[in-house]
Amino acid sequence: MEPLASGHETVPLGEDDEADMKKYFAPFPGGTIRLNPGSWVFPAAFLKYADKIYNFQCGTTWMQEIVWTMRNNPDLLNPTATLPIMTRVPFIDNSVEGINHQLAVATPDPRTIKTHIPLSLLHPTLLNTCKVVYVARNPLDVVVSLLHHFRLIKTFNFRGSLDNIIDFFVSDKLRYLPFWRHVNEAWQKRHHPNFHFVFYEDLKADIMAELEKLNEFLSTNLSQEQLLNVANYTEFNEMAGRDNLMGPKAEDNPRYSQEVVRQEGGFFRKGEVGNWKEKLNPKQVDKIDKWTKKNMREIPFKYIL
Repeated sequence: MEPLASGHETVPLGEDDEADMKKYFAPFPGGTIRLNPGSWVFPAAFLKYADKIYNFQCGTTWMQEIVWTMRNNPDLLNPTATLPIMTRVPFIDNSVEGINHQLAVATPDPRTIKTHIPLSLLHPTLLNTCKVVYVARNPLDVVVSLLHHFRLIKTFNFRGSLDNIIDFFVSDKLRYLPFWRHVNEAWQKRHHPNFHFVFYEDLKADIMAELEKLNEFLSTNLSQEQLLNVANYTEFNEMAGRDNLMGPKAEDNPRYSQEVVRQEGGFFRKGEVGNWKEKLNPKQVDKIDKWTKKNMREIPFKYIL
């Protein structure tokens, strides 16, 4: 197979790893692949759109809403704000038959786009032409969030436990992983004038301070009143309350497991920092912490053991 436009070579995940994943997840159509260098994990279907995404001249859902609101609706008057966030901010790598990529192409400038794809799989001129906001969350909360995500969305058909998620996470077998390489690549770019690295925990701790930094980075020149509008409009419960697809009305969305929605909530679950303290036992915490210190010792994650 020819290398991708990014220069990455494609190899199968491996028979043993693929078999291990099939014990707990519905298999991806066509299987799972790794892209080298980097050993990135993707569904094989990604190959159909990898070059288009790489050649496209272009964070969390919370950051999607924050950035879009700062750039388009700081006075809370834009009627398009009632559209689902995934319509206003195309998620280019979460696409059926490339629809989200097509939507992104059709969106007029200036546009806001979301991706989970690592920097090394995006075009090398990205930071010459775009401003990038990167959101990192501490691994302890990430694994808890992943468990909910895989249990919630039916297509994953996840049948395992939190221990299984942790094992897959630290062994780099889940989509978009290795996590540690993903974050390290971004951390190395943190001083670039068109790159803004944000810790999720800092957003939760002092949203106004982070909005002021974003205001400067994005050159949106918003007033304090407008920044307060953004903070209030993107508050977690506000976002959940107005989203008919991912918020409290998630019981109407056939994509979601209704049992999980009833027990834990839909896409907007808690948005809390430190939820891992309620979910992880000491052995699990120790395993993730040792892995984090080994692979991301330079990253100052905000959590206290």
